[in-house]
Amino acid sequence: MSATHMGRYLAKGISELQEQDPQLFAILEREHVRQSESLSLIASSGGTDPSVLVASASTMVNVTAEGYPGKRYHAGCTYVDQAETLAIERAKSVFGARYVNVQPHCASFANHAVMQAVLSPGDTILGMALDQGGHLTHGSAANLSGRLFRSIGYGLDANGFIDYDGIRRLALENRPRLIICGTTSYTRTIDFDRIRRIADEVDALVLADITHIAGLVVAGLHPSSIDAAHFTTTCTFKQLFGPRGGLVLMGRDADSPWTEGRTFSECVQASVFPLMQGSPEVHSIAAKARAMGRLLEPGFRDIARRIRSNAGVLADDLQARGYQLVGGGTDNHLVLFHAPNDLTGDMASRALESCNILVNKNKIPGDRRGATVASGIRLGTNTVSLRGMQAAEMLRCSSLIDDVLSHARPLNGGEVYLSEDLRDRVVSEVSSLCRAFPMPYDVTQDVTA
Repeated sequence: MSATHMGRYLAKGISELQEQDPQLFAILEREHVRQSESLSLIASSGGTDPSVLVASASTMVNVTAEGYPGKRYHAGCTYVDQAETLAIERAKSVFGARYVNVQPHCASFANHAVMQAVLSPGDTILGMALDQGGHLTHGSAANLSGRLFRSIGYGLDANGFIDYDGIRRLALENRPRLIICGTTSYTRTIDFDRIRRIADEVDALVLADITHIAGLVVAGLHPSSIDAAHFTTTCTFKQLFGPRGGLVLMGRDADSPWTEGRTFSECVQASVFPLMQGSPEVHSIAAKARAMGRLLEPGFRDIARRIRSNAGVLADDLQARGYQLVGGGTDNHLVLFHAPNDLTGDMASRALESCNILVNKNKIPGDRRGATVASGIRLGTNTVSLRGMQAAEMLRCSSLIDDVLSHARPLNGGEVYLSEDLRDRVVSEVSSLCRAFPMPYDVTQDVTA
């Protein structure tokens, strides 16, 4: 196949970067190798397909395209319009949605756009508290969502499940204008329909942030929020394996009237642009179109099934080894457990990273430590499942994690001790595991052969 205009252009860019800026090129190359050789159990990570990266790096980035398809404020948007329309139609098919906005730069921005579309400053919102598994944009005092609006936090019951009775009680007491559901570290199934019934009882709207479970929703492995919530938001990486970016989606409520003769979807459309955002990242929209196309392929459901089953195996084995899991297990890709042996979450994370096992420290319910230290560890199976790992490899991962954490010892000043012999052995095993299950885009072995 002869090289395309775009292919030659991108190849020229790689060559010039290597020749003209070897310092930056070396950094990017080392980062690629690091990802290839690390065992990533970061719950908020995934893997971006090379075809998605090509779309993101295309010359479409040069186009300024304020507005929406067919209604731009600049000339030269013929193909940008086609790419955005393709992304919208594919996302509708993927999620079973009636309305999709593909312009948000990230899920956090998508959340804010929805809130600006339907709320006024000072309105009451009800969202999951940060230490219970919520997100900054769900009403945290450190975020604009907690500063613009009166924020009430809900949480988990004694068994680590969402306290739906508590949500209803708080909703009846506070009459929120918006209830936000969706989490960053909740390991169980979310009952979106139940939350909608609570919202209807108090005349509230529902925003479902499914960023962490979007892939499972697409694959039918978690109940969908599209028709249960008024608004659904998600990022396009993590479980969707696309570019950095966000989506706003709506189902049966899309055409419902809201204010000033506008429907809900029209309010969101105007909130994303021109209220909140100027020119969209059209190259990222093209990459979203490609990512949505990949999600429509049959093979994605196999990856999603692996994501969920692998998390279950990992959770069960860690629990059998004596680790205290929040929620007692998992229904999705997440595993959240208490750091053992007087380690903080930060200590445990650093000890594992020194062995090329990547996790993240995370607050747990009732945590008295701040988010920068935390008392828990959060694992996720997106990346290892994309690599093709299955149950046997999850048992090996659990064993390696236990090897490190059972031998790590806290030192004064927040430092952590791990013997060099143990570290060298685990690094070697991790390297072997990663070589056996390379990332689908990894051609490191071909290059070095």
